[in-house]
Amino acid sequence: MRILVVGGSGLIGAHVGQVLRERGHDVTSVARTANPGVDHLVDLESASIDELRPLLAGHDGVVYATRNDEQRPLPKPIYPVFRHDIVDPVVRLFTAARAEGLTRGVIMGSYYTYFDRLHPQWRLAERHTYIRCRIEQAQEGRAAAGPDLPVAVIELPFVFGRAGDRLPNWAGPLDRWARSRTPLVVPTGGTAAVSARSVAETAVDALEQARGEDIPIADENLTWTEMMARIAEAVGRRRRVGRLPAGVAKAALRGGGAFQALGRKESGVNPSYLADLMLAELFVEPTTGRPLDPALRETFPDPSAPPA
Repeated sequence: MRILVVGGSGLIGAHVGQVLRERGHDVTSVARTANPGVDHLVDLESASIDELRPLLAGHDGVVYATRNDEQRPLPKPIYPVFRHDIVDPVVRLFTAARAEGLTRGVIMGSYYTYFDRLHPQWRLAERHTYIRCRIEQAQEGRAAAGPDLPVAVIELPFVFGRAGDRLPNWAGPLDRWARSRTPLVVPTGGTAAVSARSVAETAVDALEQARGEDIPIADENLTWTEMMARIAEAVGRRRRVGRLPAGVAKAALRGGGAFQALGRKESGVNPSYLADLMLAELFVEPTTGRPLDPALRETFPDPSAPPA
């Protein structure tokens, strides 16, 4: 196969490209900024369908692997901004892919869409603009692709790993916290977690099989206590992780939501309701069984450890 990887220089896109090449496929890498291994520079937020068609011509499939910052506060109303960033580029990309006769595609999505299906009583799309746009991204991307271009949506949880200098966008604050002398105190609840390599293998499987379904993925399910303890151990600062009372977590996050509202700002994941997610066990079953520790150590290296 010949596959176009959009966001090919990012953490997940780079791993997808690597797995594709290992399996004997041809890869064209597209990114917004110049990096080693990037074949074409394209800003997908502004590229038109007519501009995308020549890039897609001659390919069998396409992977959309760009990332978005759902926590960045923006002036209200934020829905048009999130739709412009998350939904519209995917619609144009898969409209162009259908016109060029591609036969398979993958979107790197969010595990929040999985939990929206699993727990409709949580009203996630109503409460969180980011989740609403992720749902629309999958629905409208598939509609643009049409029945002859199946599109798999990989529903990503916390992704661990490294690609050159690219790390998960949430890793920096946790790394500094784990290395500091500040006590580690976390709420109840937890999250699914996966390595970038595992995501890439799942995505390439979906491309090879021309699958078109939603694919929630997890290598392990971790409580917040387990996750922070393993991060602290990885950086060489093994220590006890305390428990933050649920009421304190809710008050702090709701206070953040009220502060944003005073400034007429809002985040893609609304802090007023974020506590409900943080205190839940956002676990995905079944897990892949693939090892997570190597990717965890890549994300949070111990400077005192001997080279591998």
